[in-house]
Amino acid sequence: MDEGAVLERLVARYSPSGHEGPAVAEFVRLARELGYRSRVDRAGNGIAEAGRGRPTTLFLGHIDTVEGRRRVRHARGRLHGRGVVDAKGALAAALLAGRGFAGPGTFRIVAAVGEETDSRGARHLVRGSRPDAVIAGEPSGWDGVTIGYKGDLRFEATFERPRTHWSSPFPTASDAALDWVQGLRTLARDHQGPSPFRSLTVKVVGLSSDPGTDPELARTMVDLRLPPGLSTEEVLERLPATPLRPRLQILARVEATEVGRTDPVVVALTSAIRDAGGQPTLWRRAGTSDLNLVTRAWGIGGAAYGPGDARLDHTDREALSIAELSRAAAVLRQAVERLARSDCRPATPPRGAGAP
Repeated sequence: MDEGAVLERLVARYSPSGHEGPAVAEFVRLARELGYRSRVDRAGNGIAEAGRGRPTTLFLGHIDTVEGRRRVRHARGRLHGRGVVDAKGALAAALLAGRGFAGPGTFRIVAAVGEETDSRGARHLVRGSRPDAVIAGEPSGWDGVTIGYKGDLRFEATFERPRTHWSSPFPTASDAALDWVQGLRTLARDHQGPSPFRSLTVKVVGLSSDPGTDPELARTMVDLRLPPGLSTEEVLERLPATPLRPRLQILARVEATEVGRTDPVVVALTSAIRDAGGQPTLWRRAGTSDLNLVTRAWGIGGAAYGPGDARLDHTDREALSIAELSRAAAVLRQAVERLARSDCRPATPPRGAGAP
């Protein structure tokens, strides 16, 4: 089966978060055809395995996508379609890389569900046995490796106060919400580093009010991206203290993670890229992935790798070169074989890792 056919079969099954079933079933069928042992676990994740015993290298991909169905089509050597970059291209590369893998050890590929929402697939995995090495399936380009992701703290703040005449000296609920957001921006200015990745950032993603009710209500949804070394607990302890305190509903809470250049997974991937004629680029991303969750829960290092341009994530321009898919599969194959023959323990713990 050629590379393009593997990818097209995965992308053809539209799988927005919460509706991954048909795509997981296709992943399992496809894996069996390629020689893997495959199944669906209790969380709905697709699992494919080759080889047996230790060490275990886990390729943690995800099969869910954001909403927005797109026609799957080929054009000038590229496949277009929802999820082709984020992140079914990475899953296809892993399936191609592990064909015929016979050890030593086990190569396990997970097509996780829910990565774009609540990471329920990855949360199920962390309750099981810890692998020896983990590669997250996310677009980095065939010659790139992602070694860090920022943390994420997202919440909705609701402000409530008795209704008063607008001519009165008392602030409205909306005034209180805007003042509180300004306090968050001041907090962010106090945590600026030498780069965006090393800085706390604040973005208002929703704002609404209902001044005609008694009491008045105002709501704001805010997303904070945290650098390694700054925990969500620390940020929650430093939220602005205002006379009108909001009710907070936490919608997302993910700690940052970052590994060094000497992490065994990073070394395996960068060495394979060089052997394939590339010059590796190490990426640190402002977004998050399931890697944030599993490195912290398992206390291990790891990195993210997969073909495709991350700038196309979640856009209607998602497309992936079949030639790049082939190169990424070759890099992954070599990296997995290297990890299978080596001591996968990280030289230093990942920043942001530890007990959840």
